[in-house]
Amino acid sequence: MRERYYSKVILFGEYSMIFDSTALMVPLKRFSAQWRFASSAQGSTASNASLKRFADYLSTLDNAKEIFDLQRLNRDLSYHLYLDSNVPSGYGLGSSGTLVAAVYDGYAKQKTDDLLALKTLFGQMESYFHGSSSGIDPLQCYLGKPFKITPKKVEILEDGFLNKDIHICMIDTKIKSNTKPLVNHFKAQRENLEFLQHFQSEYVPCVTSCINSMIEGDKKLFFNSLKQLTKGQLQFLRPMITDNTLDLFTSDYDFNFGVKISGSGGGGYVLGFTDDVVKTNKLLGFEGIDSNRTGLARNDMPSKFDVIWL
Repeated sequence: MRERYYSKVILFGEYSMIFDSTALMVPLKRFSAQWRFASSAQGSTASNASLKRFADYLSTLDNAKEIFDLQRLNRDLSYHLYLDSNVPSGYGLGSSGTLVAAVYDGYAKQKTDDLLALKTLFGQMESYFHGSSSGIDPLQCYLGKPFKITPKKVEILEDGFLNKDIHICMIDTKIKSNTKPLVNHFKAQRENLEFLQHFQSEYVPCVTSCINSMIEGDKKLFFNSLKQLTKGQLQFLRPMITDNTLDLFTSDYDFNFGVKISGSGGGGYVLGFTDDVVKTNKLLGFEGIDSNRTGLARNDMPSKFDVIWL
């Protein structure tokens, strides 16, 4: 059983992956979850109760008794087992993904190396929380490595694969997102043939280009592709863009900077990409940055955002 299960960020592919397109994931080690036993029931009430309900759900899955040691899980829960997590809920960072990964890692009878099969199982497990799930969030939380995923392959990437000239920040909308209605809205939109055709022919290629150019380190192509992707999110995913971040999506910039939703959108974080950290901080209402790019000094300008640099 691992010591920690890290949160995740979907850099690209949140909704296009529903069309079996490519997605790019990275771990976010700022937030994590770990197993603990409380000294009393009072110390673990919320998490422990949630896990008991989740264990009941797992027992309804096909071949559950062959896959999971539910007897041991329920025994440990009776001893006040809980998941100690600081992963923000409703922020698209994998609060449910870390839980699914932790339960599988701790209580699967025999783990598989087939990552696509594991993704499918994780999707079934995480559907308890969202109604439906692709399974890639728990897969990221389980692996703890950046990866590129296609319908036929999971390609693990090196930790330092990112171009050093492309900097990524997470802009806090300060609004909690509710994944299920947003995903259901998007699935309803797919029933519109015109929407479907335009999304597949216009939006999905932008996602693929962003992913490939980022991995290949082609900065010029990346920012050109990101600009088109941002326009595509305004066209196809407008309900997922919060009103308080709309200006970030609609403004033109005199330097390389662009944004996109993170996770299902509708709140949580918006991702920003730039090759100029200083100008980006100024744009977002910050005037200082420390050597680790984590401590930011606020200006007095009316910015509503907090920012985390990856």
